[in-house]
Order: sequence, then C-alpha cells, then structure tokens
Amino acid sequence: MKKLLLAGTFAALFSGAASAAVNNIVLVHGAYADGSSWNEVIALLQKAGKHVTSVQNPLTSLADDADATRRILALQDGPTVLVGHSWAGTVISETGTDAKVAALVYVAARAPDAGEDYAALAAQFPAAPASKGLVKSPDGFAQLNEEAFVRDFAGDLDPARARVLYAGQGRISQSLFSSRTTQAAWKLKPSYYAVSANDRTTSPELERFLAKRMGAKTIELQSSHVSMISHPQEIANLILEAAK
Repeated sequence: MKKLLLAGTFAALFSGAASAAVNNIVLVHGAYADGSSWNEVIALLQKAGKHVTSVQNPLTSLADDADATRRILALQDGPTVLVGHSWAGTVISETGTDAKVAALVYVAARAPDAGEDYAALAAQFPAAPASKGLVKSPDGFAQLNEEAFVRDFAGDLDPARARVLYAGQGRISQSLFSSRTTQAAWKLKPSYYAVSANDRTTSPELERFLAKRMGAKTIELQSSHVSMISHPQEIANLILEAAK
C-alpha cells in the first residue's frame, strides 16, 4: 500500500511539472538587427510575468552566435522557450537541443535541417527583393542599404521609425549565410512558427514550407519581415502559447 501511495505521489508531481507554464523566454535576433528589435515583445512578455532575456548576436559566424545564445541559456534557472527571428532560426536550430529548451518559436525564420545547404533550398522559392540591397564592404562585412531596409525589411513600419532601426542595424559577416548547422532542434522540440505573408526579405512560400516541414503550430500575419515590431501582440501570444 505504501508503494502505491508513493507511486501516486510521484505521478502527481510529474504531472504537475509537465503542465506547469515555462517562465523563461530567450529571444534571439536576426541579421540586420540587434536585441532591441524585441523591445515591444519583451514588454508584453514581462507584463505576463515572464523572465525574458534578449541575446546580442555578434553576427560574425554561426559558431559565435550559437555561443552567445548558449551563454544566455546557461543563465536560465529552468525550462526555457527559445525564440529566433530570421537568421536566428539557424541559431536556435543549432542550440535548441539544450536540455533547458522546452519549445522553439520561429519568427519569419530560417529553419535548416542538419548540414543542409540552405541557400540551395531557398533558391527553389521566389527570390526576396531585399537581397538586391545588400552592400558588401572590403572588411568582409555587409548590410542592407537604406532603401532596401525601409522598403523590404521593415516595409510595414512608419518610414521614420524604419530609418531609426536602419541606423542601428547589425552588420553581418559576408560568410554568415553560408554556415551549415550540425543539428536540427526542431526535430526534437515542440515548434511554433509565425509566417510573414508580406515578407520581402524571406519568401513567404519558403516560410510556409519550413513551418510545414517541422510540423509547427503556425500562424500567418499580414506583416513585413519584422513582425515582432509591427505585430508584437500576436508574436507575444504565440510565445506565451509555446510557454504553456
């Protein structure tokens, strides 16, 4: 009888743990951006009582960005929802196998399979106009020109606000997008995806393909590439759903 009671107690404990909401949220920004791109979403998640951290990626290599994300994951005190926008989908696919990660949220994000040639995959879908505005410099880095940033990257924001974001955009290593992951965390963790239907930086058709391939819980927003800025409530709601 004692063994049965103990078994019932442990079962109840594990059931309670499994149904408990995740408190920690780690947000990872993409190319041409920095951690402040999550500010509106952060405020909403904090209002909901979540512990939120925004990673600052160096955008120098996948290895460097993955290390930056792992350092933040190591600081979390328990289960964590890991969120990536754009390029950061590659980063969370690489780092999301961490034992603390309970779920993954992709926001208009890349989601490569392990070792996949993502450029070859993307080439099977309509080309995104923003890539024509990529300006490379002799130091091995690149950034979007102002016209492409305002029109194609942040097209549903007020132009004055978009130009402010342009001034602070993260410059990327020219070799960044040729990186290949060694693992695909979305194969192992519950995944969620926010498609940007009006995206001019990543093909919406590609986003839909990635979401379907990973079997993600998917929402679609009438948004530019930066849905976390133009539709922060919807993105926060998706993250909170993942945290349940």
